[in-house]
Amino acid sequence: MNETLTRLRYRYWPDHMLGEILSKRWTETAIPVMVLIAVAFGLNQAIDGFLSPASLTAASRQAGEIGFIVLGMALVMIVGGIDLSVGSSFALTNFCALFLIHVLKWPVAAAIPVTLLFGALLGAINGILIGYLRLRAFITTLITLIVYRSIYDLLILQYSNAIAGYLPDSEAWNFIGDGDILGVPLIVLVYAAVAIFGHVFLTRLRAGWHITAIGGSRRSAYNSGIAVRRTVAMCYVACGVLTAVAGIFFAARLSTTGSDIGLGLEVTVLTAAVLGGISLGGGKGSVAKALVGTLIVLFITNGLVSLSAPGGINRMVLAGILILAAVVDIRWLKNRHRIISKVYVSPTYHALPPCPSTAPDSDTAFAQNDKLRNVDAIGLGRIEAPEDVILDRHDNLYAGSRHGDIIRFFPPDYERMEVYAHIGGQPLGMAFDRQDNLYVCIGGMGLYRITPERKVEKATDETNRSWRSVNDDSRLRLADDLDIADDGRIFFSEATVRYEMDEWPVESVEARGNGRIICYDPNTNSTHTAVSGLKFPNGICIASDGRSILFAETFGCTVKRYWFDGPKKGQVEMVMDNLPGYPDNINLASDGNYWLAMVGMRCPALDLAWRMPGFRRRMAKRLPVDEWLFANINTGCVIKFNEKGEVLESLWDLGGKNHPMITSMREHKGHLYLGGILNNRIGRYKLADADPGYVQYDKRWGKAS
Repeated sequence: MNETLTRLRYRYWPDHMLGEILSKRWTETAIPVMVLIAVAFGLNQAIDGFLSPASLTAASRQAGEIGFIVLGMALVMIVGGIDLSVGSSFALTNFCALFLIHVLKWPVAAAIPVTLLFGALLGAINGILIGYLRLRAFITTLITLIVYRSIYDLLILQYSNAIAGYLPDSEAWNFIGDGDILGVPLIVLVYAAVAIFGHVFLTRLRAGWHITAIGGSRRSAYNSGIAVRRTVAMCYVACGVLTAVAGIFFAARLSTTGSDIGLGLEVTVLTAAVLGGISLGGGKGSVAKALVGTLIVLFITNGLVSLSAPGGINRMVLAGILILAAVVDIRWLKNRHRIISKVYVSPTYHALPPCPSTAPDSDTAFAQNDKLRNVDAIGLGRIEAPEDVILDRHDNLYAGSRHGDIIRFFPPDYERMEVYAHIGGQPLGMAFDRQDNLYVCIGGMGLYRITPERKVEKATDETNRSWRSVNDDSRLRLADDLDIADDGRIFFSEATVRYEMDEWPVESVEARGNGRIICYDPNTNSTHTAVSGLKFPNGICIASDGRSILFAETFGCTVKRYWFDGPKKGQVEMVMDNLPGYPDNINLASDGNYWLAMVGMRCPALDLAWRMPGFRRRMAKRLPVDEWLFANINTGCVIKFNEKGEVLESLWDLGGKNHPMITSMREHKGHLYLGGILNNRIGRYKLADADPGYVQYDKRWGKAS
């Protein structure tokens, strides 16, 4: 009765919804947007006409001026710095524009670029000191704040009367300050153009990626070959230019100088950036967050002014908001993964039938033996984590290494080896196409190919992506195994859409349907999800009919068939259910049947824990990973089965003395080559009745091409 209630409870009331939402990237922007909506709604209720068209038009001009500076501050913060001098820089660039036009009577077309260059110069001073001389950003910009403000105070004492005593007769200057196009203020259109470019720059261009990488880890960025000092310096230059843009629009709108211009602006700008979600620690931020933060702060300040709050109250409110936003930023972003894990790790009810007997005297195809006890070891101690193995038409043996390399062993004795290609991530499943391209699933990176010339190319790292879609699960997290159909289409498994390569044990605790089968077509360079909702899908093998694939569902202890062509297209059917272990890679055998690796064997304690999600949740929270319940990985096992799902033979290494935790196997010229992601060797087992002419390269025919 209790187990029935548990099953129903986790089916209709899962625990993972809150964690699912908090883990999505879009929530980082959605939360500030909700704050913006709440602030706007509240002030509109308290102040008549607060959101009227006239009020919004006036506010949009202010938002544009502050918004340019917030964009500059955001860029500096993303790269890992801060600029406290933006208020003083804004005052100086405002003065520069007015001085050129009001005092020197320059034309607008000449004054604007000179003012922009002046802003770039102010930013370059910070950039050189912080980027190249590696001074502390906080102290450096605090000093330049004081220096720039002192220069501004001296200048306005001498030229304020001259600026105030002349009004230029320039339609262009007036249009910059108060003009609009189809009712939309010019500054809003310019801001929109700059914001769109900034979004593309940060998310689609290499330079923008470099900025984010430097903010995330300056040392790692430097070790990756990124020009850290130059990039940091250029971010401060860009901040100076954007501040100058704001100064130009402000000068054109008000045509005035004063001792209070830009005073305290750094607090307003910093509050807007942090409140929008730009991380003080660097490496996180976006244009959308900068815009949302700008609007929140502007609404609050305008609302306080409309309520006749003293200027001191205004600044105190902003300071309080800044402190609160900084606490949230530090406490949330720094510990986000740990906080989410408390609600995100959400095991579900998962019941397996009684495990079939594997006892030596059980008189079944699963009966234990010690046939793998005398497997030959290839590359013993010279290779780590060969999850999959494969051979080419010239009998060369390939395997992945946890160091991010594809290792090639040379026949006939496979003693000589070399690094065939360096990819960078953990290589998992592999398959050759008919043009000798080696396709490899890379954990955390996606699907890659290595050409016969050893050039590494990305095939795909996402699925279901189009210009119309916003799919948070489009990026591939754990591409696992693959096989290639006759028409070139590549089917590969993604074990989970939620966890990265080093987090897969958490997926084993949950036992939820987070995996999927994906199809990549190199002819059209398109990718789509074929099957979803699978419990850690793993091995993939094109069936002998050429219209379907067999895939292993590891935590379901099953092998299933998916039809991608023919009258059953789109259907999934069971091939083998209730296996005594957890299936991994699948490959064809020389006699037309299939080999299946068992990555671990079932045990009564884990079978019981599958039906107790509350127990597994407590285990994940209270114990380190190496003390969690796992399958028995100290026993190696490979089975052979046919199209009907009948087990024909099993090969065991009891006790794991020679080849434990087998994750893959390939039959080639009378031998079975064994891989294991926790092993430091490749096994080779002599098959008694195998066809010595069979090579795995062209699996459709079982013979060399």
